[in-house]
Amino acid sequence: MADQPSDQHSSQSSEPLSGITAAATEEARQRVLAIAKSYLPAEIRVSAWNALRNVRGDEAIAQWLAPGGGFDLAKQRAQSTRARNKAFCERVVRTHTREFSPAVRDAAERALKGSAADQAAFVKSGYAQAQRRDRAVREADAARRQEVAGRDRDFVRALAEHDPGEQVRAAAQWALRDGAGDEDIAEFFGYGWVSGAALDLESYRMRVADAEVVRHRLLSRLIEQAVAAEEAAQGSADAAKARAEAERAWKAVAEHSSAGWQAWLAEQAAAKAQAENWKNIAQAARDAVDGIWKDIAAPAQANQDAWAREQQEAADAAGLWKGAFDRARDGEDRVKS
Repeated sequence: MADQPSDQHSSQSSEPLSGITAAATEEARQRVLAIAKSYLPAEIRVSAWNALRNVRGDEAIAQWLAPGGGFDLAKQRAQSTRARNKAFCERVVRTHTREFSPAVRDAAERALKGSAADQAAFVKSGYAQAQRRDRAVREADAARRQEVAGRDRDFVRALAEHDPGEQVRAAAQWALRDGAGDEDIAEFFGYGWVSGAALDLESYRMRVADAEVVRHRLLSRLIEQAVAAEEAAQGSADAAKARAEAERAWKAVAEHSSAGWQAWLAEQAAAKAQAENWKNIAQAARDAVDGIWKDIAAPAQANQDAWAREQQEAADAAGLWKGAFDRARDGEDRVKS
């Protein structure tokens, strides 16, 4: 009977630990689900769905997120030349309208319906050839030739210096390069702007997914260490020393979780800034009297919506890390008492 209070304390102490482990497991599943539902390359999304549907359940999720696991392998497949060629053709179809770039659009669609060799040929030379055909038609057709006002060129110059997207800045700088003329500005409005924006969005999505998986891997190790340290403290002969080690372990979890939380708050702010940027562009396109602006109106609205989704997803991810932080702080308090 004398041992009963100790046994009861051990049982009560194990309850929060099992809850922490279960919460971490569920958050890992939520991270993989977010990737599966994302706009990342198809190779990564399909692999994430396969992990979620795997009969091994949580074990499959953990292995997918682990170094050298499903995420890393799917990313390698997405970076293959064949996959990148197909992704380029798909991006061209999304960003080149039939009204402004009919030859490019037709050639890209044919390449997508064709073989990997067809897609490689389009990337190597077909795209540039189709661009030249479209430009020749526009230059020969006075009705389609667009006047570029000084304020339009000034706007592109401002984008080249201050746009939040690296690829948009690069596209604007190309349109303003030495020797460039009005047709280059018109092509920037026609497809260069939205093409750069698409690359910026793709880069953002891949960057934050990479960073999140790396953060998750460290979080998993830190939680395992903290749980083990707290369990060891429950039966340690040197209780004070063991509790101090467990406290340090939970503090490491809290610090890492706080960093993840803050990182996602920063991504939320970045996505919000992009959404506001594209909202302003969409409004400017609607208000513009220049015909050159009409080609960016619909893409601007689409980009606003896309960045708004990224903003919400960043908020959701920040919430997961805030939950991990709160549990870690609870662990610190628990081992102190």
